[in-house]
Amino acid sequence: MGRKQERVLTRFVMFSQMAEIANEFCALSPLRPALLPIQQMTPPVTQSAHSSPTSWLMSKSYLLLSLTSLFWAGNVVLGRFVAGKIPPMTLSFIRWSAAFLIVLPFAWKYLRKDWPAIRKQIVLMMVLSFTGITTFNCLGYWSLQYTQALNALLLQSTGPLFVALFALILFGVRLTWAQTIGITISMMGVLVILLRGDIETLSGIQFNKGDIGYTTALIIFGLYSALAAKRPLIHPLSFLAFTTGCGALFIIPLIAWEIGNGEYMTVNATTMAALVYVAIFPSTLAYLFFNRGIELIGPNRAAPFFHLIPVFGSVLAIAFLGERPHLFHIAGYALVLTGVYIAARRASATSGGNPVEPAAPT
Repeated sequence: MGRKQERVLTRFVMFSQMAEIANEFCALSPLRPALLPIQQMTPPVTQSAHSSPTSWLMSKSYLLLSLTSLFWAGNVVLGRFVAGKIPPMTLSFIRWSAAFLIVLPFAWKYLRKDWPAIRKQIVLMMVLSFTGITTFNCLGYWSLQYTQALNALLLQSTGPLFVALFALILFGVRLTWAQTIGITISMMGVLVILLRGDIETLSGIQFNKGDIGYTTALIIFGLYSALAAKRPLIHPLSFLAFTTGCGALFIIPLIAWEIGNGEYMTVNATTMAALVYVAIFPSTLAYLFFNRGIELIGPNRAAPFFHLIPVFGSVLAIAFLGERPHLFHIAGYALVLTGVYIAARRASATSGGNPVEPAAPT
């Protein structure tokens, strides 16, 4: 890979030139005490009118979280498509080991610099790797072998509730009224889309072990989302490289068990293309974008963007599976986007209720 490509990827995650933007969002985040030390890490830099596109992108929390949802929606659709062709543990291991190898050359110098900070919170970093990389993905891919796409998308809408629950239990972060109303409205939009505007569709849904497994995976990812805001103040490439590498190592015993049971991947153009996609978009880019989005606006304000995953999933179904758009799609999209906007917007000075500040990190 040439120097030009290296500079492009490095700029993608360097936010040292965005300190003023980050500091502005830190003051507004529900996890403000965890983020304020960023001011001490990077001196203020005046933003020019000619900032690079990557610097601009990495300062736009809503766009980053929306792209994350799009990439993860594609991952859910693809995970269901390759079920039976790529075993779930094999898919998870190749996905994250490939992502680690992609990131490592660019992250190495930051890893060496950030290693003392990582070592001080090695337990937290390993928990984040195990929850956000190993468990969530292995369990999610396994569940997609047994559950319908409709069920998986319906369950996906519960993600923000688990994030809010863990943020409250672990850090005392309560939802504001705007966040509560926004999450409720966006979930209504998801239900409108998934039920195709017909409440009787619920009677035809049958839940199985795949649904239970997928729900468990979402609960675990809710824990990861809440804990991610308390990660060490290190470069995002360092964080991504450590968690992907450590998470891939945790998968090794699982893939050995899978191979021992005689489950092997079918190698063809379709499965290879699927592996390329999952290694780059829902892994490397999505996790960079997701972690940056949490850093900018906090987990509770970022959580409603989970509801965009079913929306994007239905769009992908229309585009690639030949489904026709209907009025309920438009109504559902409108509700989801309205809810996301209400929940993720900045708290108003005239708001009737103020969020309770979390305890300072220990």
